[in-house]
Amino acid sequence: MKFDNQFLQPPLNRRSFVRLLGAAGMGTLMSPWLTRGAAKSDVPVDQLVRFPGKTDLILRTDRPPQLETPLHYFQQDLTPNEAFYVRWHMEGIPTSVDLGTFRLQLAGHVEKPLSLSLADLRHQFEPVSVIAVNQCSGNSRSFFEPRVPGGQWRNGAMGNARWTGVRLRDLLDRAGVKAAAVDVSFGGLDRPPLAATPIFAKALSVDHARDGEVMVAYAMNGAELPMLNGFPLRLVVPGWYATYWVKALNEITVLPEKFHGFWMDKAYRIPTTPAANEVPGQLAPETEPINRMNLRSVFVRPEPGEQVARQTAFEIQGLAFDGGYGIERVEVSTDDGANWQTARLDPDLGKYSWRRWRLAWRPAAAGQYHLKVRAFNRAGQRQNDRLWNRSGFMRNVIEQTDVEVI
Repeated sequence: MKFDNQFLQPPLNRRSFVRLLGAAGMGTLMSPWLTRGAAKSDVPVDQLVRFPGKTDLILRTDRPPQLETPLHYFQQDLTPNEAFYVRWHMEGIPTSVDLGTFRLQLAGHVEKPLSLSLADLRHQFEPVSVIAVNQCSGNSRSFFEPRVPGGQWRNGAMGNARWTGVRLRDLLDRAGVKAAAVDVSFGGLDRPPLAATPIFAKALSVDHARDGEVMVAYAMNGAELPMLNGFPLRLVVPGWYATYWVKALNEITVLPEKFHGFWMDKAYRIPTTPAANEVPGQLAPETEPINRMNLRSVFVRPEPGEQVARQTAFEIQGLAFDGGYGIERVEVSTDDGANWQTARLDPDLGKYSWRRWRLAWRPAAAGQYHLKVRAFNRAGQRQNDRLWNRSGFMRNVIEQTDVEVI
């Protein structure tokens, strides 16, 4: 993907943005520079860049785009749409959608196949909303030791949003799922660069698909989905890693047998060991598709490199979340784990939302401090002391950050 230098410059106002994109109607949210087959950018990884519809995000890769959210955007309940991280698998991502012709197709092992417009979804089905964390499976991969290949995310490949749309169960009921259905598969508008490259498709068991919580979302934080986050429709699978949250969703297929595809059978798999843990050089012989998010907590303040004044009140802040059991408590240590204090939790926004936590701190002396945080959920789980696996998935070790007190 080639960057036009104008998008690496200071922020554009709305009028300039629209003029540059030549947006002719709803759904035309991206400029011609976001096209498949473009040359790779020379913009260095880790630089802040600005894509259309987004604020300054951290560049991880540019083809396909992988953009990380800076930590300071996590000092609030919901992650702004323009700051929400971006992760695509295919180079050929949609850059515009004609809503006049766009249809969501639901077919396969059903009584009556459906072809639904965005307007059909908005007006013919009951709208539902949920606040849920969307987290990349490889979030925080860069912290694994020894290092593993893949996108070297820090802690910003996640976001929390209010998703609004239609229950997948309601769509399946309208189509009439036939007896003995096994799986439901999902595909989007993104396309691979080569014919031999497997398309990106994921699947859920039919029981999971019909649980009343899985959603086809058309809105995010009260606005239409950003193009880079899946406009016009996105599958929302609360509590599960974002690999299942198919973007630019346009195909749903009910199957009378188990779904088989590269992104389920080969990619996004974790060891079947407890906590998906492996030992380097002694890899687990059996794997399974990644699924529910595990328990974790992270610091968002102080940020890396931030200095704190001694004998001055400072509020340590962070986030804790899991796959839907709910956060019971968070403990913070300011002395490298020798002692722990219980943090104050912000109001609960729902079992799939993150829970913000805070701890008042007044460091007595100058020097280097090693802060640690660990979370506990309502299922009796706590964070791991260590975790490593070959793919760098599901990091949830006790988080540490170093801070200088001056």
